[in-house]
Amino acid sequence: MPTPKKGPRLGGSPSHQRQILKNLATQLTLHGSIRTTEAKAKALQPYFEKLVTKARRGTIHDRRVVGRKITDKEALYVLFDEVAPSIDKERQGGYTRIIPLGNRKGDNAPLAEISIVTEPVMKKAIVKDATATAKKAAEKEANEAAAEEETEVTEEAVEAEAVTTDEDTSSTEDAEDK
Repeated sequence: MPTPKKGPRLGGSPSHQRQILKNLATQLTLHGSIRTTEAKAKALQPYFEKLVTKARRGTIHDRRVVGRKITDKEALYVLFDEVAPSIDKERQGGYTRIIPLGNRKGDNAPLAEISIVTEPVMKKAIVKDATATAKKAAEKEANEAAAEEETEVTEEAVEAEAVTTDEDTSSTEDAEDK
């Protein structure tokens, strides 16, 4: 016998909680992302990730096991034939993302959006390299901007000196004429 969940359940009874999770998993599969309360999203995340793991293996047995949890045939097709192949092969879990959205207007319940993650996994070394490259590019742009400003300042100084020299020359010529 499975150990019952302690504390309050989604919906009240264990059977109702299972039905809620089945429906949420079906809708998440069909739509790619859904808005729900944070409690439901956090309960759905491990439930759905186990289904995706089975869908990625893709055997007939896995399809039958997942078919017990997701009873909609269209959602089952989408999970096995569209969602599972679109997930990066290097991803070892973390197939969903929960984003907090604030509180609901009516009862002030915290809302969240749970969505399926299909982006490729970025290795830590790649992320560090990308960060270093971005920093170098920013420094290079800053140096170019500073050099350009110096050039502008130098050109302005030359022009100002030329104007001053012209004024000095004209005043000297005026003095010689007198």
